[in-house]
Amino acid sequence: MKLNRRNFIGKTILATAGSLIGFKYTYAQKTLIYKGKKNKPVVISTWNHGLKANEAAWEILKNKGRALDAVEKGVMAIEADPDILSVGLGGLPDRDGYVTLDASIMDETGNAGSVSFLQHIVHPISVARLVMEKTPHVMLAGEGALQFALLNGFKKENLLTPKAKKAWEKWKKEAKYKPIINIENHDTIGMLALDADGNLSGACTTSGLAYKMHGRVGDSPIIGAGIYVDNEVGAAVATGMGELVMKTLGSFLIVEFMRNGLSPQQACEKAINRIKQKLPNYKNFQIGYLALNKTGETGAYSLHKGFNYAKYDKKNNRMIEVDYLLK
Repeated sequence: MKLNRRNFIGKTILATAGSLIGFKYTYAQKTLIYKGKKNKPVVISTWNHGLKANEAAWEILKNKGRALDAVEKGVMAIEADPDILSVGLGGLPDRDGYVTLDASIMDETGNAGSVSFLQHIVHPISVARLVMEKTPHVMLAGEGALQFALLNGFKKENLLTPKAKKAWEKWKKEAKYKPIINIENHDTIGMLALDADGNLSGACTTSGLAYKMHGRVGDSPIIGAGIYVDNEVGAAVATGMGELVMKTLGSFLIVEFMRNGLSPQQACEKAINRIKQKLPNYKNFQIGYLALNKTGETGAYSLHKGFNYAKYDKKNNRMIEVDYLLK
């Protein structure tokens, strides 16, 4: 390969800088490969209920289990909790009184599965995993997703708990739809994990916007929007107003920013700024992003104050308050 003087000098400078900060530059691939000590295993998940989810996931990770198993078990702990009004059993219904669930999962090989507009099944994340592992598809929706779940041994249940029904009946008195920032009418449980073998996986599950139009599906089951995993680079997950995430493909965008050399924190900040640049009504909504790279480094950023996430590594399981754009 013939190099001119400018290219040679540029490569020399980059290689020298890389050696100083612990990175190795591979010119042919145009990637940065970190050679330092990895922080693994590690698991991160959105919002306060992430502490409980992390505990379940850590039981697998601490025994050198697979990240995919960890993220599934982690979010299942939240799906089964009737006191959490935004996920699985106990999720707030749509405006017609139906609890409809969305979920997605992605493993270290690039395989992915999701379900959308699924009713009557407590654990949509497990149905999503079966879509990934048993079908040639990525997403099943509505009645088709329910039929698939029932054929695979899942039980049909009433997901509208007395607590959620009472909240819905109170809402119906005025029946006004207005998303409120940082309350449980628009958050998910999104989880990312790096296991002892250095493999990444992610999961996302939600009952979506409370009192949404019947049939509405958010970003959570959409690969590249609500979640994205690339085992060579890192992973990202979103929470908040899904329409903004879908319009900017936030999770895929974050992973691509990391591929181009940004840290997880820098990548999350840049993705939030993309929303600011592209969507004029962004101030009315909350979006929070989480990211995790191959070395176990994490990052998070949101539009508004109030977003937090749980992180569990060899230190402990703890909540972390997230920096934000609109100050």
